[in-house]
Amino acid sequence: MSDHPYDAPFLGRNEANFTALTPLNFLARAAAIYPDRVAVIDDDRRFTYREFYARCRRFADALRKRGIGRGDTVSVMAPNVPALLEAHYGVPMAGGVLNALNYRLDPATIAFILGHGEAKLLIVDHEFAPAIAKLNLKIPLVEIGGTTLGTVEYEDFLAEGDPEADWSPPEDEWAPIALNYTSGTTGNPKGVVYHHRGAFLNALGNAITFGMDRHSVFLWTLPMFHCNGWTYTWALSAIAGTHVCLRRVDPAPIFAAIAKHRVTHMAGAPIVLNMLVHAPDSAKRRFDHVVEVSTGGAAPPGAVIEAMERMGFRVTHLYGLTESYGPTTVCAWQDEWDELPLPGRVEKMARQGVRHVMLDGQRVVDPATMADVPPDAETIGEIVLRSNTLMKGYLKNPKATGDAFASGWFHTGDLAVMHPDGYVEIKDRSKDIIISGGENISSIEVEEVLYRHPAVMEAAVVARPDPFWGETPCAFITLKTDAAAEPGEIIAFCRERMAHYKAPKHVVFGPLPKTSTGKIQKYALREQAKDISP
Repeated sequence: MSDHPYDAPFLGRNEANFTALTPLNFLARAAAIYPDRVAVIDDDRRFTYREFYARCRRFADALRKRGIGRGDTVSVMAPNVPALLEAHYGVPMAGGVLNALNYRLDPATIAFILGHGEAKLLIVDHEFAPAIAKLNLKIPLVEIGGTTLGTVEYEDFLAEGDPEADWSPPEDEWAPIALNYTSGTTGNPKGVVYHHRGAFLNALGNAITFGMDRHSVFLWTLPMFHCNGWTYTWALSAIAGTHVCLRRVDPAPIFAAIAKHRVTHMAGAPIVLNMLVHAPDSAKRRFDHVVEVSTGGAAPPGAVIEAMERMGFRVTHLYGLTESYGPTTVCAWQDEWDELPLPGRVEKMARQGVRHVMLDGQRVVDPATMADVPPDAETIGEIVLRSNTLMKGYLKNPKATGDAFASGWFHTGDLAVMHPDGYVEIKDRSKDIIISGGENISSIEVEEVLYRHPAVMEAAVVARPDPFWGETPCAFITLKTDAAAEPGEIIAFCRERMAHYKAPKHVVFGPLPKTSTGKIQKYALREQAKDISP
């Protein structure tokens, strides 16, 4: 044992000077300090922080009375409504793990996730009840806004709980708080496990990065099922801000909400920005304040950024993954960029940027040697990360977890360059992931469906740039000898067998370019896809 004075036993960790970090404490604090401040707005409903906290405590107690406890998965399939927001607190307050489902997925994938995650309870919005009814699930159900599933309605479920029921934060901040699924590069999604520590830190980091405080009003244009709403579900409670729920992302209610509630912040994929820019004049509303908008994925086109600025929005470009709780990298704005003409500002903004305030390390490396690439804006390498704000690992998948954390860094699989000023810029996505409207689409998954078509001999799917969605799947197909098919037939075939947003939007017939070893040259197809007219 060291005899250094700082190593003395009485200077060690104890119950008074160390507690587990958890975002659940954000809500308890906000309710204690700002009990009458409006926490949640949902159409005509308003919940103060006192009421919001009480509802979450009811939620947790109702779960416990149904036998839900430590390490049990509770799944929720709902749009951005208060129930999903409350689940971000109520489920972990009961010791459970929240699994917020992507309701855009096809029924087979939803069923896989519920089984793989071993969900003990499913809370489903009435909008999706018919789809869930067809799955013939064997787990208990709670329905938000209805009883068509023949089970308890959500408000009645809350009434089963005590608003004064005690709850305890986790003893270990490494305990799981959420389970999110990412499509990755195969048909079966991977379960990404978040811990309380990472959720706490990333929530604070996002609040700081986005310049939020107790006067912030956040409009939920970003799905809460995306990385738990990039942890803004917890960040708003940390600063005692206001959530404005939004069932559907549509220009008219977005503009109306901004004007009515004086929204200060919102987030989402570039498609949301494009939607606002091209909204009919009848839907647009004027407002006299600046709205901060953070967006991830492909950089918004210059025309979109210019149009957003004219309407009163200020855009910040981010980068992140499901495995990193959402944003890890931000295009931190430099004051001198304000003086640049629009093309110059757009060029700066196109870069994903520098590390998030809570990210410990970000590098662009040669994945074979782990050596940093030179900061010349030309040499391509892989982005690797190291941080407290990274997942615990992939549920039930030790190999994928080991591969992801090889060499002591998290391997994103995204290829980028490093600029001389330390800003990174993504150049390509390895494994050929397509990002459409903020959703990851596996090209392999689409190809597997295409190969089931009786006329298809070979198929390859790549991203085609799209001014509205960012990217859409484009299929290149070689037909079997003497076989015939039309593009519309191929697209319909895919739409019948998978989520519609994953189906190709364009189909091109002909021979596929290949290497000498027979490997399809997808980079060549991506170049061809750029020239395809709408």
